[in-house]
Amino acid sequence: MSSRHHIDDFMRGRIIERSKKGENNRCCQEFDIAHSVVSRLWKSFKTTGMCSRRHWGGRVRSTTPAEDRYVVLSAKRNRRTTAQQVANQFLAASGKHISRKTVARRLRGRRTIRTQNCCVCPIDQTAPNYPFAMVTRQLIWRESGTAYRPENIQEKDRYPTCSIMVWAGIMINGRTRLHVVANGTMTGQRYIDEVLLPHVRLFRGAVGDKFVFMDDNATCHRTLAVQDCLDSEGIHRLVWPVRSPDLNPIENVWDALGRQVSGRNYPPTNKNTLIRALTEEWDKLPQQLLDNVVKSMVRRVECCITLHGGHIPF
Repeated sequence: MSSRHHIDDFMRGRIIERSKKGENNRCCQEFDIAHSVVSRLWKSFKTTGMCSRRHWGGRVRSTTPAEDRYVVLSAKRNRRTTAQQVANQFLAASGKHISRKTVARRLRGRRTIRTQNCCVCPIDQTAPNYPFAMVTRQLIWRESGTAYRPENIQEKDRYPTCSIMVWAGIMINGRTRLHVVANGTMTGQRYIDEVLLPHVRLFRGAVGDKFVFMDDNATCHRTLAVQDCLDSEGIHRLVWPVRSPDLNPIENVWDALGRQVSGRNYPPTNKNTLIRALTEEWDKLPQQLLDNVVKSMVRRVECCITLHGGHIPF
């Protein structure tokens, strides 16, 4: 019991009586309180002559309980309204002026959080497969623990019929052009015809025998036909650990590309403008960014080895 706030008036009186007798140390042991608490109580008693705590009246509240409930209901009706807007609504309804800070205090326990308002443009990619999302954020009022309730989430899919599959390769001081895959799904044979032979084979020829190709464990990448093609072209593939997407540096590149497309002054509105935006932003990505993510492979692999106790299970 180290705080005066936890001591009732009866115990305060007993502490004062012991202090009058000079038994401060014994008082601390008996009541299990700190010596500083006893000293403050004794000093306060000598100054005021009272052993009970004084209760201050405090400032008069500017709103009544009924008005507080109105403020809460106003925020619930429109969770994306601001505190100032709630105050203006209150003024219009009651003719009584309250400040923005008063509204925020009445809504304590209701936090302003950022919620995603996703304008999703699905883009399937061979490496990796995930949609770009142009994300805006809004502040909302919501009770603690209700972040994932439907009323607190708003998602918008502006382009539900637009699906584009793209592929690209990166290396230090170089990159392939962004390849847009035509309609349909990616198969092993398409992977050979549209990716390996026209793009990867040229990279291998430019680098030489030290060339190591890195893709992932997608089904279309691991067919026997794909492996035969790589063997026939003398392309060495990096062995890929299971469930380790963080090792692939191109994840960072896709993220940067998505941000660039989302941040354009005129976001894409159809399939053609989306292809044009992706191609233009891919060409604009600085080579230094690509070099940095490739060089980060050493650190990524070292971290993976450390986490697995000195070896990586393949």
